[in-house]
Amino acid sequence: MHPLEKAYSPLNIGPITLRNRFIKSAANEAMSIKGVPTKALVKHHSDLAEGGVGMTTVAYMAVAKRGRTLPDQIWMRQDIAPDLRAITDSVHQHGGAISAQLTHGGAFVTGMFVPGRTISSVSGLNPGGFMKGNILTRAMKQKDMDAVTDQFVNAALFAVECGFDAVELHMGHGYLLNQFISPLSNKRNDEFGGSAENRVKFPSRVLAAVKNAVGSRAAILAKINVADGHKRGATAEDAAITAKSLCKAGADMLVLSGGRNIESTWFMFGSNMNLKAMEDVLGRRSLSAFMIKQASKFAPKVEFKDMYFMKYSKMVRRAVDIPLAYLGGVRSAANVKEAMEEGFDAVALARPLLREPGLVNKWGSDPTSESLCDNCNSCIAYIYHKDGTRCVYRPKNNPALNLARAVG
Repeated sequence: MHPLEKAYSPLNIGPITLRNRFIKSAANEAMSIKGVPTKALVKHHSDLAEGGVGMTTVAYMAVAKRGRTLPDQIWMRQDIAPDLRAITDSVHQHGGAISAQLTHGGAFVTGMFVPGRTISSVSGLNPGGFMKGNILTRAMKQKDMDAVTDQFVNAALFAVECGFDAVELHMGHGYLLNQFISPLSNKRNDEFGGSAENRVKFPSRVLAAVKNAVGSRAAILAKINVADGHKRGATAEDAAITAKSLCKAGADMLVLSGGRNIESTWFMFGSNMNLKAMEDVLGRRSLSAFMIKQASKFAPKVEFKDMYFMKYSKMVRRAVDIPLAYLGGVRSAANVKEAMEEGFDAVALARPLLREPGLVNKWGSDPTSESLCDNCNSCIAYIYHKDGTRCVYRPKNNPALNLARAVG
């Protein structure tokens, strides 16, 4: 018997069935131009499907143009339908499933100026937008919540139209829905603020609306933080409450992550940022590189450890009985086996699959092997590179592919 028999068995998530329990976690690919998917993005996800993943995830697809955090990110609209269909078709041809990560940045807009105040859970100063002049936020009112809910629903319907098997609502890392969930952002004193139960009300309403619209045709996932990694942030106890609420709202699976883009990137990645790689990609004198370097001065020195979110994730596992995808420090078949034994239904990986797109097939044939990823975190810098995200140990991306529209 293969020691990873469960990991290579099919998994039912709502109305879909994955061929195995390996998920490529969403990680910004930088493979779209002015919101249009490129041939590089098609190749990227096709390679992952060919490499054996059960489901791959297209990262950060904004539900509205104002929901982007970087100027070239995809936002969901009819004129890119053929390009998205090219991606889903290529994944399906290799036997994989594909998920669309749907997101709204809210106040977290780091790469472009947005006229007027950005929306968030509260009004006030906006540290995440300082670099591009998005200095102030505006607290969302009920009409704003209704509008954003409609944007998520319409984006989900469009994703299904384009062949996606699942949609993943991003509720972590400091984006809009997490700006409600996390006490680092949410200082409201109405029904959407205060307790962990109140803070998750709006995100749960969004998920319920999406579930009602497309739940019979696509799996509905949510990516949440198991903890914020900050003393004033959400805890694992809060995450368990969030998970229960989303379960009641109709989530088919939760993808468990952690950390915030500004306050605790070290927690998110289980290790410190690679400042040299950031300077190499962004330029030593760029404002972005300077701000990242300054923020890193306040981060603790962290040594990478396998399965670094496990103790937090187990608290969520005990709280709900829906499928959960463990994410955070999976670097060997032994790690996968541990996740299965701890009751998680799938494992989600990002950096190891950038290093080895065929890692799932490799572990299938040799379960004693380990990932070649050394957690250098250079790949994180490449979400800002014109050629797209890559592992620095692999050949450089073909720049021509990232200049050509997916279809045409």
